Amino acid sequence: MSRNKNRISPRLAAIAPSATLAVTAKAKALKAAGHPVIGFGAGEPDFPTPAHVVEAAANAAHDSKNHRYTPTKGLPELRAAIAAHIAKYSEYEVNPDHILVTNGGKQAVFQAFAAIIGEGDEVLLPAPYWTTYPEAIALAGGTSVPISTGADNQYKVTIDQLDQALTENTKALLLCSPSNPTGSIYTPEETEAIGRWALDHGIWVITDEIYQHLVYEGTFTPILKAVPELADTTIVLNGVAKTYAMTGWRVGWMHGPADVITAATNFQSHLTSNVCNVAQAAALAALTGDQAVVDQMREAFNRRRQTMLSMLREIPGFKVPEATAAFYVYPDVSALIGTTVQGQTINSTAELADLILEKAQVALVPGEAFGTPGYLRLSYALNDEDLKEGIGRLQKLFTTDN
Repeated sequence: MSRNKNRISPRLAAIAPSATLAVTAKAKALKAAGHPVIGFGAGEPDFPTPAHVVEAAANAAHDSKNHRYTPTKGLPELRAAIAAHIAKYSEYEVNPDHILVTNGGKQAVFQAFAAIIGEGDEVLLPAPYWTTYPEAIALAGGTSVPISTGADNQYKVTIDQLDQALTENTKALLLCSPSNPTGSIYTPEETEAIGRWALDHGIWVITDEIYQHLVYEGTFTPILKAVPELADTTIVLNGVAKTYAMTGWRVGWMHGPADVITAATNFQSHLTSNVCNVAQAAALAALTGDQAVVDQMREAFNRRRQTMLSMLREIPGFKVPEATAAFYVYPDVSALIGTTVQGQTINSTAELADLILEKAQVALVPGEAFGTPGYLRLSYALNDEDLKEGIGRLQKLFTTDN
């Protein structure tokens, strides 16, 4: 007997694969096949995890206490270290009991939305946005409300735009500063204004601060430092991945009001239970150990950032706003849509990215992945030589007589 039912859950079937991971995988596959592809797609540092962090993990692996289940919420010593880190660098206090350690920042993102978003709730989502946000919102039953920003405003949403997007169904605002994919950062004044707006309208804030230590110009201002009164309606997301070159270790965290953390912890207890104890030990060493390695990586990123901005600005059709944080540049290439490049008419930035990969063997991510066609994202988390070679190929591609 045949039943007319979907083979795959409609909710899961609607999920799009991660565009950034797909580009990176394609670039790696081509490179493995012998093609000299240079990838600007990866959102991860190219440095090795600091040696003292690896050593701490190796020691933890030999300790039999780490071979067993531990509290879902995270090792108490790690949550205490996270609270101390927040007090030192974000300059406000968090109760360690209000911190949940997660399997990477992505799990924190999903669990934050799952904790407060229900059917019919709307989430204001400034665009361009990281590819995972709308998928997590949809899985929680909510609706994304993209708010287009643009290069002229450094890809930052304004209060007027928030007012226009606000409806009776608005439940939360997603704020990502420093930003993936744009590399922009809100000023202290802008952060406070957004926080006051959310407070005045009773809107939750989910703030992704995972790039807080990768700032080259300007100042990172946590929204809870700017507007402490938001503490009861704000969920903060962070992790060790970007700051300490630990993307593969999968340790993130979220903190927020007690009831939210309790709900998310209950969810995680059924979903994954505790984060790998060895990885938690590594994260503890990262947070409590010598921070000089963070400064060294930040200096290297800043050097690469300046090189990339300078070289991209020499390419016709590329409008490149200043990128002052994270490790991304997000040029506006809308002027190239409808033009002919290497004999091919360009109808979208997705087509443009494909052409760049084919003709220049350079992999980057088109703006469609971030909700803003007409743009490209390039990561400068790769070595200086490859960066210069890759951008040099782009310069040659777009300056050669077509």
